[in-house]
Amino acid sequence: MFDSGVGGLSIAKCITEQLPHENIIYIADSLHAPYGEKSVEFIIKRVNYIAKQLIDKGVKAIVIACNTATVNAIEQLRSQVSIPIIGVEPAIKPAAKQSISKKVAILATQATSENQRFKDLIDLHHNGAEVHIQPCPGLVEFIEQGNQNSDDCNALLKQYINPLIKEGIDTLVLGCTHYPFVQKQISLIAGQQVTIIETAAPVTVQLSKKLVEREISACKTQQGQYQFFSSLETKQQEQIFSQLWQEPLTLHALKP
Repeated sequence: MFDSGVGGLSIAKCITEQLPHENIIYIADSLHAPYGEKSVEFIIKRVNYIAKQLIDKGVKAIVIACNTATVNAIEQLRSQVSIPIIGVEPAIKPAAKQSISKKVAILATQATSENQRFKDLIDLHHNGAEVHIQPCPGLVEFIEQGNQNSDDCNALLKQYINPLIKEGIDTLVLGCTHYPFVQKQISLIAGQQVTIIETAAPVTVQLSKKLVEREISACKTQQGQYQFFSSLETKQQEQIFSQLWQEPLTLHALKP
């Protein structure tokens, strides 16, 4: 599985908890993070490159643990490879369904918020709800640098969330895999009246389903092994990985 950076660790953690027998290779393209401010052409190029790295390592399925990469590049990748490709999409359908005020907001990267596939998804699943899209430039950078608990990060979150609260939303979708790492701060700002929805559990369910369908699930007697790679392999990056993973890990360099 891969992400533009460390955000996909929120999904990787869920997968390892629910599918403990599966081996996981995680790649962070942190040298080029965030994808949310890159061109579509650049995102597609990186997605294809990283997918090739994973396929060369013999993976049986790929999880694109990045909303921006999913909306911009998953279809063309699926057309090129035969193994299952599982993407991450904002949970618009369940959010719209459960909203009582029929006012829903999605926090997303700039690239995701401008993507037509993403907009079509909203049109398809809004279920009569008013959907507010809130681009969050700068937020991924705080998390990538390990500064998600800083006052500056909190101020940025308030800047994005407070106007949505004034609009009367009662459901908030985390439309980027980095954002669960600031979910506590988001909850405090949004208040108890706002339900927060993220996508790690549905992605894990979909991955499990595909593995069962293809009859390629891991043997239940084995314990999964985990490897972590990054295009920005530094001691600081390794410390940030370990902090978010909540245990020490070794970070390997992704070959250029």
